[in-house]
Amino acid sequence: MQGLELAKRYYEEVGRPMLERDFPELLPRLAAGLVGEGSECLGFDDAISQDHDFGAGFDLWLSAEDYNQYGKALQDAYDRLPGEFAGIPARLTSARGGGRVGVFEIGAFYSRFIGMEQPPRSLMRWLHLPEDKLAAVTGGAVFEDGLGEFSAVREELRKYYPEDVRIKKIAARAAKMAQSGQYNYGRCMRRGDTVAAMLALDEFVRQAISMVYLLNRTYMPYYKWMFRGMEKFQILPEVAEKIRELSVMGDTSEMWKPPFPPGWNPYVNQLDPRVGRIEKICQAVVGELRKQGLTDSRDAFLEAHTWEIMKRIQDPELKKCHVMEG
Repeated sequence: MQGLELAKRYYEEVGRPMLERDFPELLPRLAAGLVGEGSECLGFDDAISQDHDFGAGFDLWLSAEDYNQYGKALQDAYDRLPGEFAGIPARLTSARGGGRVGVFEIGAFYSRFIGMEQPPRSLMRWLHLPEDKLAAVTGGAVFEDGLGEFSAVREELRKYYPEDVRIKKIAARAAKMAQSGQYNYGRCMRRGDTVAAMLALDEFVRQAISMVYLLNRTYMPYYKWMFRGMEKFQILPEVAEKIRELSVMGDTSEMWKPPFPPGWNPYVNQLDPRVGRIEKICQAVVGELRKQGLTDSRDAFLEAHTWEIMKRIQDPELKKCHVMEG
C-alpha cells in the first residue's frame, strides 16, 4: 500500500471516528489530508521509501482561532491513536523528519513552505520561492476541508506561476543551460579538467530538467524526484531519455585530444557523444520555445534566445532583472 492511500484509510477508519466522538463541534471546521515533504505526497514511494519517515499518519489543519482553542487537546488525541494500522506501524520519523503529520495551524503550516504571504502578493516574491517547496505544498491530497480556508491557499498555488514569472524563469534556464552545457562543459574538457566538466554537466542537467518542468507548467520537486517526475510529461518527453543517456556515458576525455579531423569545431565537439546529447536537448527546447511563442530565433545556441524570451515579459520590475535571476 502506498503512503497516500495508507494515510487516507487511517484517517477515514481511525482518525475521523475519533473526531466524531471527541471533537464533533470542530469536525465541520477543520481540514484533513496529507500534504508536504515525502515521496508519498508525490505518489513516488515504494518499498525502499519505507525505511524512514513512513507509516500511518495524516495532517489536521485548523484556523488560528480554532488552533488556539483546540490545538493542544487535538494533538494529544492524535498522539493516542493506535500505533499500528493494517499491519503497518504509525509513522516512524527520522531525527530530521518530524513535524510532517499531526495538528497544524493553517498559516504556520504554509509559512514553512512559502513564508508569511499566502499566496505571494508580488511577482518578485513568486520569482524567488523555492520551487521544491511549491511542489511539496501543492502535492499530496486533502481528504476534507469544511471551512475551505486551507484549500483556498493551496488552489491559488496550484494555478502555477504568474506567466511573467514563468517566462523570467525560462529565460534564466536558457542562459544557464547555454553557459554550463553548450559552453563551459567543452571548455573544461579541452583543459583536461574532467571534474569541472562533470560539474558543468551536472548544472546543465539540472537546468534542462527545470526548463522542461517550466514548459510543462509544473512545479519541479526535490532533486531526488525531479527526473522521475518527468515521466508523465506531454511536452518534450524525449528530453528525459537524452538525460538518462548522459547519466550512463563513460569517460569521453580521449575525444578531446589531438589529432582532430578536418573542420573539427572545439566549441561543438561532436566526437564527444555527450556534446551530441547536449545539443539535441537544446534543439528540442528551442523547438518548444518557438511553439510557445517565446522566441522567433532558430539559433542552436540557447544564449541567443534569452533576449527574445526577456522581451516577452510585461512587468517592468521583472524586465530589469539580470537574465540569470530566478
